[in-house]
Amino acid sequence: MLLILAYYAYAAKDAPGERKPVSLKAYGALLRDPDSRWFMFFYFITFGGFVGLANALPLYFSVQYHVSGVAAGLLVSLIVAFGSGFRPVGGLIADRIGGIRSLSMFFGVVVAAYLVIAFMPEGPAAPAPAGWALTEMPRIAWISVLLFSIGVLALGMGNGAVFQLIPLRFRQEIGLMTGMVGCAGGIGGFFLAKALGIAKGMTGGFGAGFVFFGLLALLGFLGLAMVKVRWRTTWGAASGARV
Repeated sequence: MLLILAYYAYAAKDAPGERKPVSLKAYGALLRDPDSRWFMFFYFITFGGFVGLANALPLYFSVQYHVSGVAAGLLVSLIVAFGSGFRPVGGLIADRIGGIRSLSMFFGVVVAAYLVIAFMPEGPAAPAPAGWALTEMPRIAWISVLLFSIGVLALGMGNGAVFQLIPLRFRQEIGLMTGMVGCAGGIGGFFLAKALGIAKGMTGGFGAGFVFFGLLALLGFLGLAMVKVRWRTTWGAASGARV
């Protein structure tokens, strides 16, 4: 870490040109733009879902499928790798077929994955107090891992698709929008993880929390359907890129 810090201090340079200070008024003006709020909502779902699952899944696997703490950690690291590793692929797909179309596809996959997971049965109790080892996990637990991997894969690629669209709409405000959208994603991670805990406390299971997640992703899908014609015929057409 120290070597990386030293190299960064040596190599990092500010962009040439005069930097203009950003006022709170500029943030307020941007927030009044409905497109900025849509992007924040979409990233709330994609990045928030990714972060929320990364935080909540170790407990989920331990409680729902009675796996050991070590196995739960290994499973979550595998699932999270899909979301992180395929984020650039989401941007590439968005460049090829358009951000709106690709993000709609990713939202559809997320809705399906969440709703199936919501109704997955609990796994059998483990013979040992520590829980199932990774090599001994029942089949239902592996099916759940597969579903989560597909869902997180779509969430990660959805992150890339959102950031394919943002610079096309907010070329002059890209710094502000990056901060605001990133903030919305971070809040989403806390909110969604908390929702799973609340669902478990109120109902005794995680199903209601995943149904709620699925409905959020469905709202994102419907939101894209509402704005796509306007986006494609206004700033999308002016950008010269696939939207």
